[in-house]
Amino acid sequence: MSYAAFEAEVAKVNDILCAVNVLVWDSRTMMPPAAAEARGKQLGTLVAVAREIATGDSMRKSLDAARMELAGMPGEHLRRRALDDAASAIATLGRIPARLVQESAERRTEGQAIWIKARAENDFAAFVPVLERTVALQREIGEHIGYADHPYDAACGTFEPDISWAQLKHLYADLKGAIGPLLQAALQARPARVDVLERTYPIEKQKAFSKAVAARMGYDFERGRLDDTVHPFEISFTRTDARITGRFRENWLPGGLFAVWHEAGHGIYEQGVAPEFTRSVFTTDLLNLYAVGGTSFGMHESQSRLWENRVGRSRRFWEQNFGALQAEFPGQLADVSVAEFWRAVNAPRPSLIRVEADELTYDLHIILRSEIEAGLMDGTLRVADLPAIWADKVRGYLGLDVPTNTLGVLQDAHWSAGMIGSFPTYTMGNIMSSQLFKAATKVPEIERGLEAGDYVPLRTWLGDKVHRHGRSLTPAEIMNAATGKVLGTDDYIDDLRRKVAELHA
Repeated sequence: MSYAAFEAEVAKVNDILCAVNVLVWDSRTMMPPAAAEARGKQLGTLVAVAREIATGDSMRKSLDAARMELAGMPGEHLRRRALDDAASAIATLGRIPARLVQESAERRTEGQAIWIKARAENDFAAFVPVLERTVALQREIGEHIGYADHPYDAACGTFEPDISWAQLKHLYADLKGAIGPLLQAALQARPARVDVLERTYPIEKQKAFSKAVAARMGYDFERGRLDDTVHPFEISFTRTDARITGRFRENWLPGGLFAVWHEAGHGIYEQGVAPEFTRSVFTTDLLNLYAVGGTSFGMHESQSRLWENRVGRSRRFWEQNFGALQAEFPGQLADVSVAEFWRAVNAPRPSLIRVEADELTYDLHIILRSEIEAGLMDGTLRVADLPAIWADKVRGYLGLDVPTNTLGVLQDAHWSAGMIGSFPTYTMGNIMSSQLFKAATKVPEIERGLEAGDYVPLRTWLGDKVHRHGRSLTPAEIMNAATGKVLGTDDYIDDLRRKVAELHA
């Protein structure tokens, strides 16, 4: 059967990309530092082989034959979509020279190793050559992909389909207009007891509590695991092996807890993709050459931010779970009430670190990164000038001075991995999470479950509306079917307003 031959070709690509993911996971959790250069070459070779198969004669012939086989056959919408999606991605991938694809893959690991050392030593100069080459690569790749208006469009579009810098600026303007007054109002609320978060919390106990909650949310540890890393991430090798990582500090409790629940949201998504999509077009990003079941980075972030913020930072969540946290840390939390703790983990605290930012200031971190990336892509900003540009933007958006590059321009892993254009998907995920959560909580069973600390109804709804589809539906199609609305900031801004009102109560 011709369609079966097409499926077999895609499965080969997926298998190679899953092997790539295993090597990437190892490089970011366990690999000795001296192995970075060799690991980069290994990854480059594997990605080059995946590209060769994806754009090769066997794939093209199987695509053509499968189209002929399905012609005139009723009830074959999903298969036709698989062929259309594959053909479109392969056509774009084919325009990108193989040398660029291979070099980009090689630099992910080598660049990360250099970034980790530069970050630890506060040495931006050591990272400059890596970032300069990364920007040059992404600009060249963008020219081959093509864009309508701005070179940043091509970079963003590889992570979130049909998004442009013009659209992002419109969303960002809406958010900045709302966040500014809300932040000022929130900062005037009764001060929270932030000191209780800075007491000494043994890391192994933090892990135990965060894992127990993640399991209740729906992350299946039989098909996943939690490891330590410099920068938390989730990565999957099919739905039966979706792994998460965390970063814990003894003297900052929420950092580790919320990072695990954030990454668990990603993992729940990957574990929830329909089994029949395994090793198919609907779990393979043939353009970016990633093995991933989520339909886009933004939709992926909607799941992580939903569990982290809409659930994990809610008052009712802590009313149900604070007792268990106190039992884990009786000495540290004996003098803290659930109300005080809830306020502590929700109080606005403009900070230097994005992954530890509160809900109100988080998107400001994303906006300033997006503006820098757009400038790098169109050539109006130079890599060498980024520390000063970063400091200026942090001062303007957050009112803070940046004391070191480790706490500034070197804090994120994304640029070292070549992921220019991925930052906007965090804000898009925030927006999507609120729209999805609002739609879900209109279902009485889900609302009753959340009131009782039972997350199965919510997870089941998300599984049906989002997870099971893998990449077979676009983000817009999923949002429309699940919420009846297009992407918009209203529900998200309403959630932020409610949070500020609660903080003033």
